[in-house]
Formats: sequence, structure tokens, C-alpha cells
Amino acid sequence: MECLWFGDTDGTFFDFDTVSKNRKIQYPMLPDDIAAKLTDTKKVRILPKQNGEKRILSVDLALMASTKNKNDASAIFINQLLPTKAGRYMNNIIYTESSEGAHTADQALRVRKLYEMYSCDYIVIDVKGVGFGVADSLVRDINDPDTGEVYPALSCCNNAEWAARCTTHGADKALWVVNATDKFNSECAILLRDGFRSGRIRLLVTEYDGEASLSSLKGYGSLDASDKLALQMPYINTTLLINELINLQHDESSGLVKIYRKNGIRKDRYSSLSYSYWVACQLESKIRKKNNFTSDSDKVFMFRAPKIK
Repeated sequence: MECLWFGDTDGTFFDFDTVSKNRKIQYPMLPDDIAAKLTDTKKVRILPKQNGEKRILSVDLALMASTKNKNDASAIFINQLLPTKAGRYMNNIIYTESSEGAHTADQALRVRKLYEMYSCDYIVIDVKGVGFGVADSLVRDINDPDTGEVYPALSCCNNAEWAARCTTHGADKALWVVNATDKFNSECAILLRDGFRSGRIRLLVTEYDGEASLSSLKGYGSLDASDKLALQMPYINTTLLINELINLQHDESSGLVKIYRKNGIRKDRYSSLSYSYWVACQLESKIRKKNNFTSDSDKVFMFRAPKIK
């Protein structure tokens, strides 16, 4: 780092201290195939959902490997939304992975499998670019060639045109498609920064603390280096997310924030997480409006008890 402090650069939108203070989750919820490498999986397995809990899978997609396109990679986040007493959500980023150079069909299958594995409620995907092909695969049945399992088609919950592309009657309305505009991107950036500042987004601890936690689990010590790395990758990807965030630049014009990357710096993880948090805020807003409506309705029907002489 040439002895420079993280985030100590003019034009940055996210600072290191604000983001890193939210690294509080000790263990990730790992996919079944990764968790199975351990003898003791209690602390890293995917847990059943709690009352009121929602889960969002967000993905920012790329098709080309980074050996030729240094800024291109696909980033997936699993966001566990836990309701608070204040009627808001705590966003726990319980798993993240990144891949390069995968074909559209392979990425669609991976997204669909993780959606099922984590019992997610929504898949957030940007369909303005290469995400179109993956989203188009998700609105149809997907067959896993390795297991023969068929994953049912998913419909769209926020866009009528995309909902119409799914011809399967009764398909779950799980796709939340994004057509990113300047205004939308600005709102995502501001919300995400506020989420970190308010402590409403929690991330995995550092890879060093994560390895110490994993070392306490039965079976970890006997794993080979590649299996240990697979277990450590969510922590490492979280560190790469933070490094990405604090290296992003921004401009402000006409009341809008524009986030851009320097040469050699990616923003796929930032984009994926910002979409996830934006949707979480929309879901939270709907719940609060519903609760306010219920409260106001109760007041409409209030009346005094009659006086009895």
C-alpha cells in the first residue's frame, strides 16, 4: 500500500474506519458443499429462517475473465434481513463469493442453486448489461446437468415486462430486476454509505479472526490447504469488498452522486451489495407504511364509551 492509510485518498466516498467497524459476524453461513468439508458444521451451516426474516441474493455479473478485462468479475452476496423492534432491518452479509469467466448458463445455475439453498426471498440483478442473459435464464426452468435436478422458473416482482417473460403459471415472484440510471445509482450509493454509518450493515470479521474461529471447529485442522481456503474465502472476499469500496472515487453534480473506479479497481462487489441494500430499504419502507396504516386505521375507529345514567 506504499505506507498509505486505507481510504486516505481525495475523492473517496467510503472511508475505511466507517466500513470496517461493521465487521462483527464471526461465522459465515456456508453453502452445503463447502460446509460439508467440516466434521462439525453447526456454526457454519445455513440456518432456518427466523420469524420475519428475509433473505436477498444480489449479483453483479460479468462474462469475461479478468486476465483480459481487469475490471470484470461476478459478485454474489447473501443478505440476511433480521427485523428489529424499531421496525427496521439489520442487514447481515452472511456469505459472498466471486467468479470470473463463467458462461451465462453456468452463472444462472449457480445463482438459482444458491437461491434455493439459502431459502432466499429475492434475487436482485441488473439487467441493463450482461445480467440480461442470466435473468432471462432464471425466468425459465433450469436443469442441473450434474444432478438432474430441475429448478422451477422464477417470475419478476417489480417489472411487468419481465414478469411477462415468465410463462410458468404460479411461478414465485422472486426476481427484482434493476435498470440502473444515474438517479438510481446515486440513491444506492448514499443509502449504502448511510447503512454503514448507522451500523445497520454487518460484515464478516477479518480473515485472520475468521481463521482463528474456523480453527476451533472440529475437522478444520485435518483439511488440506485448498479446502481450508474454500472455507476462508467469504472472509477474504469481504476484505476485497472493503478494499474496493475505499478505492472508489465520486463526483457530485446536480444533486446526484456518481461513483466511478480508478484504473485497475473493480466495483462489482460494491454494485452487488448496493443493489441488495437498496432493495432491503424498499422492503423496510413497505413494512413501515403498512404498520403506520394499521396504526392510523385503529385511530379512525376509536370512540368513547357511552355514559350510562
